[in-house]
Amino acid sequence: MAELEGLEFGKSDFVLLDEVTMEQFMENLKLRFEKGRIYTYIGEVVVSVNPYRQMDIYGKDTIDAYRGRELYENPPHLYAVSDAAYKAMKRRAKDTCIVISGESGAGKTEASKYIMQYIAAITNPSQRVEVESVKNVLLKSNCVLEAFGNAKTNRNDNSSRFGKYMDINFNFNGEPTGGHINNYLLEKSRVVQQHDGERNFHSFYQLLRGGSDEMLESLHLQNDPAAYIYTKEGSLAKNTSSNDRSSHRAVMSALEVIGFSPEEINSIYQILASILLLGDVRFESDGESVQILGLEAVGHVSELTATEADSVCKSLLFRTVATGGGDVIEKGHSEQDACFGRDAFVKALYERLFGWIVSRINSVIEVKDYDPALHGKNTVIGVLDIYGFEIFDNNSFEQFCINYCNEKLQQLFIELILRQEQGEYQREGITWQHIDYFNNQIIVDLVEQPHKGIISILDEACLSVGKVTDTVCLESMGTKLAQHPHYTSRKVRTDQKHGLCVCKHFRIRHYAGDVTYSIEGFLDKNKDLLFQDFKRLMYNSANQVLKEMWPDGQLSITEVTKRPLTAATLFKNSIVALVDKLGCKEPYYVRCIKPNEMKSPVLFDDARCQHQVAYLGLMENVMVRRAGFAYRQHYARVLQRYKMTCEYTWPNHLMGSDREAVEAIVTQHGFQDDVAYGHTKLFVRTPRSLFTLEQERAALIPILVLFLQKVWRGALARRRCRRMRAIYAIMGCYKRYKVKAHFREVERRFANVRNLADYGKSVEWPTPPVALSQFHNNTVMQIVKNIPPSDMLEVRAKVAALTALSGDRKDWGVSRAWERNYLANTSSGFARVTKELRNKDEYSQVLFSGFCRKVNRFNKSTDRGLLITDKCVYKLEPKKQYKVLKRLPLDAFTGLSVTAGVDQMVALHTSCQDDILLCLQRGELCTNQDRVGELVGTDGVAGQKTPRLKRSLLMLHNNYANHTLGICHCHSCRCRRPALNPSR
Repeated sequence: MAELEGLEFGKSDFVLLDEVTMEQFMENLKLRFEKGRIYTYIGEVVVSVNPYRQMDIYGKDTIDAYRGRELYENPPHLYAVSDAAYKAMKRRAKDTCIVISGESGAGKTEASKYIMQYIAAITNPSQRVEVESVKNVLLKSNCVLEAFGNAKTNRNDNSSRFGKYMDINFNFNGEPTGGHINNYLLEKSRVVQQHDGERNFHSFYQLLRGGSDEMLESLHLQNDPAAYIYTKEGSLAKNTSSNDRSSHRAVMSALEVIGFSPEEINSIYQILASILLLGDVRFESDGESVQILGLEAVGHVSELTATEADSVCKSLLFRTVATGGGDVIEKGHSEQDACFGRDAFVKALYERLFGWIVSRINSVIEVKDYDPALHGKNTVIGVLDIYGFEIFDNNSFEQFCINYCNEKLQQLFIELILRQEQGEYQREGITWQHIDYFNNQIIVDLVEQPHKGIISILDEACLSVGKVTDTVCLESMGTKLAQHPHYTSRKVRTDQKHGLCVCKHFRIRHYAGDVTYSIEGFLDKNKDLLFQDFKRLMYNSANQVLKEMWPDGQLSITEVTKRPLTAATLFKNSIVALVDKLGCKEPYYVRCIKPNEMKSPVLFDDARCQHQVAYLGLMENVMVRRAGFAYRQHYARVLQRYKMTCEYTWPNHLMGSDREAVEAIVTQHGFQDDVAYGHTKLFVRTPRSLFTLEQERAALIPILVLFLQKVWRGALARRRCRRMRAIYAIMGCYKRYKVKAHFREVERRFANVRNLADYGKSVEWPTPPVALSQFHNNTVMQIVKNIPPSDMLEVRAKVAALTALSGDRKDWGVSRAWERNYLANTSSGFARVTKELRNKDEYSQVLFSGFCRKVNRFNKSTDRGLLITDKCVYKLEPKKQYKVLKRLPLDAFTGLSVTAGVDQMVALHTSCQDDILLCLQRGELCTNQDRVGELVGTDGVAGQKTPRLKRSLLMLHNNYANHTLGICHCHSCRCRRPALNPSR
């Protein structure tokens, strides 16, 4: 079942009509046509209405939408049935065929082209060159066959005047590997005569209007179809010149793509030119003999056909006959016989040209040397595009054959549809309900039955000795078929004076309606006589293409040959073979309808369309399809489509089988009495139940879509989050790697700077990574350059303290400014003392000064002042005007120890082992000032000028960084603390 479209477009499947009546069928068909929906299903049959306009429903996006989908998943379309045929062929390795039927102008040829385009588009995903070549030839062959086999009629601007059946071969991968084209009953009589308002075959007009001046000159032609008898009638058609020119270019290109050589293409158009020139040959009789008027055209024909001019004239004027005694005589034609012979010759010439083109295409696309054991099974999709049922004002032999062909196809259609339906019901264990339908076997027998059928009567008349006219043949038909319910003949009064009545017409009640045929010309067209002289003339041509077209011309006039089969018998045999070929394949159908005779995109002729619906048997098709059950589908498919409407099956069921799950869906909706359960399929009796399911499904779809969108967006967001986390993790690891690598390189380059004369000033810094570019521009070296000279002493002290403490003391005053000389502003006595000491010891600057409490060996503490210069360390008495109590040069100190805590204890070690233990006094204004780091940094700066002290400081720090001192000095007391002496 097709996906349900909006109610404003009607029912997308005629099986779903509430009542199967002609009124509802036509109402639905008309509504869909007016809404631009030209395709509608009858189960798996596509009903197509010719829109008479270009529609944007055949592009690449549409092809992608139908590729690999089931029929019910998308609105009705030709692509859906094409895909179904392709899938059946590929999945089940089964030959399939697509039968396109309908009357002339219903759009059969366009439908076949779209089917071919779809099959070409969905195959060969790997773009193999040999497969692409086969596809190109198959597609281009349509263009060539349309040019030489189609014509403009009063009903159709591009009417197929031949039947075409194409087999497309596929390998086990589903790729096209070749094909074969069969053509049926080319309407060759159109070459010499057309109805009013119609044209000859397209090829003539394309040559005359699209050929270059050089080409036309070489073919002795003019650029004017009105100049030739065979194309004069069609030259009056409007708006065809530009189409003919562009079509000619397309045909020339297609011939090259297919593989025609330049010589072969030239031969094709030489034959077309010969036909046009032969049509202008005139005959004149002087009572005893017949002469050709104007031999210039004959000379051109002989040049184009590579024959002798005398031979051409002789073939046109005389007939070579073998007598019973073996003698050969030449019998002259009458003027009428000469014209008849010429017309028969050009018809045969065009027919054999068309047949040769088809065989030449087949030689390119046919599968050669195919080994099933090596390449797998070779499967086939057949596409049948054949003329539709025709009823004209004057119906002749061609319409009789065409309508007989449609009778055979209609019989096949009914039989296969019934057989398929009945077979499916039997396989599924469902009781089959008999359907009354029109069985046209009686009409088929009327035409083809041996000894009693119309074709047999025509053949018998053609084989009879003596002069048998069309009228005599019709009387014989009337005698033998008088009692047949589908045959009647009527007499026409031709002599009003004597009341003479002559039979000239007969009528057949076809499945598509009554058709009256004119018997005139039936026997001549059935005999299809062509004088042997023309066959020998063409066989003896120097043109190899012509010689290949006429192999029967090699027979001598005296050779006894079997009488050839008549045209009707040949056509009957080919149609029987075609039906047999279609009967062994799985069929798919496209039934084309012509909405009006005016070729209008908006006019819907109800009576005209109803007539087509009736004779195409579409109503019977709907009734057969319903046969008690309007819808059937595999349990898995039903479950997949409707499982969201039942709580027991959504999202997945836990039952024993899909059938049980489908039964749960049916039970929940209360449809138990409206369904039947087959072995593999569910059968639904009325469309109303299906509509209810579809409505509930349609109501749930938006909810499910929102849910799926939410889940999918969450999944996308999580995936993006994981991706971003991974990206940032990789970026972080890479950034750390680059930073570490940079610092390792810096460490390597500056590892030995202590031993260099310039302390590493000449060492070049490595290029930093991007992550360190800003840091590199603001490195310590850059900062030091910008530090004022007045602050350099503090910076050096802090660097020295940082190096000495090495992070082992948490609080060492690095965050505040170091004043260093804290006693300078206490009293004038300190200034006087420092001035005297500067004069006496000649130091250059004060490195540190401040109050402290000195602890002696008896644990007695006293307030003292500490002064450190670049020469000596002084112990002062603040209460006695900063009197110097003790003076020690810097060289006397061997080290310094501090604690890791927050106290201000400092031990100064001397070489005489008379260590000094101090507790630095915090500032009065800021009690949390830690001056230990400042003292250590000061001693470090002093040690830069005294290498011994600098080495001792560093060594002591490394040995005693985690040693906490008590209020004692270990050299004097008896405590068990480790000695502060570096030697220990």
